[in-house]
Amino acid sequence: MQNISTYDFSGKKAMVRVDFNVPLNDKFEITDETRINAAIPTIKQIIKNGGAAIIMSHLGRPKGEASEEFSLKHILKALSQKLEVEVKFVSDCIGEGVSKAALELKSGEVLLLENLRFYNEETKGDPAFAKKLADLADVYVNDAFGTAHRAHASTAIIASYFNEEKMFGFVIEDELEAVKQVIEKNERPFTAIMGGAKISDKILLIEQMLDKVDNLIVGGGMSYTFFKALGGNVGSSLVEEDKLNLAKTILDLAKEKNVNLCLPADSVISSEFSNSANQATEENTNISDGWMGLDIGPKAIEDFSEIIMKSKTIMWNGPMGVFEMSSFENGTKSIAEAISRATKNGAYSLIGGGDSAAAITKFNLTNEVSYISTGGGALLEFLEGKELPGIKAIMD
Repeated sequence: MQNISTYDFSGKKAMVRVDFNVPLNDKFEITDETRINAAIPTIKQIIKNGGAAIIMSHLGRPKGEASEEFSLKHILKALSQKLEVEVKFVSDCIGEGVSKAALELKSGEVLLLENLRFYNEETKGDPAFAKKLADLADVYVNDAFGTAHRAHASTAIIASYFNEEKMFGFVIEDELEAVKQVIEKNERPFTAIMGGAKISDKILLIEQMLDKVDNLIVGGGMSYTFFKALGGNVGSSLVEEDKLNLAKTILDLAKEKNVNLCLPADSVISSEFSNSANQATEENTNISDGWMGLDIGPKAIEDFSEIIMKSKTIMWNGPMGVFEMSSFENGTKSIAEAISRATKNGAYSLIGGGDSAAAITKFNLTNEVSYISTGGGALLEFLEGKELPGIKAIMD
């Protein structure tokens, strides 16, 4: 396996798989450039080092058909500005026109291919499709951590056509180092914070973390399944009825492994799922009938913040409530701020992609945590101990 920092790209064409699956508004303007920004150092490394970069990505879920809505041409202007290079664009990702554009590409130049998912062969992991992509370049660089858990043509299958001439980009290198920092090199106390709606989405991660952490903080919708399992009244809060026994098992396991599993003492509750409905605060063991918990309450914020401030390693995955609504954002915001303060005090903090990353961005704390993952599902699977096809393909 090669290393992007030391590899000599002189005179070589590098096929770079990035994650440009960015949100666009109805005018096809990019509303969050985080993923593009993340890929820039890798592309710059290639072109400054005498190579030419052929960029490939997916955007959205076009289901094997070309469409204006999911065209990567919409990001061409932003990419050119950030790279300070006039990026060339070709309106396909395989075929004669693409081969010609790749052949004519000179050192220091960048070519962006059209959306890979305009072909079903991409998500099916079709070897013939992967070979057509591979034939365009001399070396393969995978920098799309967000899709590393998928065995797609451009993320896993393509690597087999490059023998030794393959490597990770800086994004994946940083992701792997961040996970190593949390799982292998962690300082104690180590606290994992789990939020989100359902236990079922996080069960494998919770089980993995119980073997590694000192504290496991549980917030968000999943906490009400725990409270119901403990015999509490949770009103009309979200509960996974078929997971009550699982919640009890997790509580028993935490005790057995001497992990401090911390549930929120109280909730901000509402009479309906609405930003403007009636609100109150109640203890989570006894929420009034007809009311639902939509955020952690002040006592929970105080308890959780105290644990976070004493921690030396922090991993956060999942919000504490419906933070998209201003009436129920305070819990998630307060936890994000506590993580920021702990980081300032010397803790290492990994923010686990998805909603947690969105919350950190929303509350302007991007530069106040140690690392924000670019891959929600990929990071979860990696932390769960699963083998990611996109990572394995380079390592092999």
